[in-house]
Amino acid sequence: MAPAPGLARRNTTGTARGIGTGPGRLLVTLYCVFTIGAASRSAYQIATRFDEAPLPYALSALAAAVYAGITVALVRGGERARRTALAGCVTELAGVLAVGTWSALDPDAFPDTTVWSAYGMGYLFIPLVLPVVGLLWLRRSRGA
Repeated sequence: MAPAPGLARRNTTGTARGIGTGPGRLLVTLYCVFTIGAASRSAYQIATRFDEAPLPYALSALAAAVYAGITVALVRGGERARRTALAGCVTELAGVLAVGTWSALDPDAFPDTTVWSAYGMGYLFIPLVLPVVGLLWLRRSRGA
């Protein structure tokens, strides 16, 4: 019998297992915090100052959407959710590397920072490290 959505499967010893359990809970927490932070910041900036820096504010909204997708996938658990979280982490890493490089090469295109500009420097480089940790966790938890 399949577990209800959002509940971790149980192994033969009866202990919960899944991508959002154990150390995965820390990832869920961090992605949830980044979802809320990026979404609220970008919503405020888009609503009040979009004409000042439309590209950075739109990229912050995109980052929030990626973070939300990863958060939901980690919470849901299961193989399909693991693949969704994997795709989200790859997208996030590609975004951080692309936007980080773009913002370094063309700072005029980024008059205001985004979560991913300067490789996440304004966020203690957590946006650069988080997808790598997420990918490692998803690889380790495969088949869990």
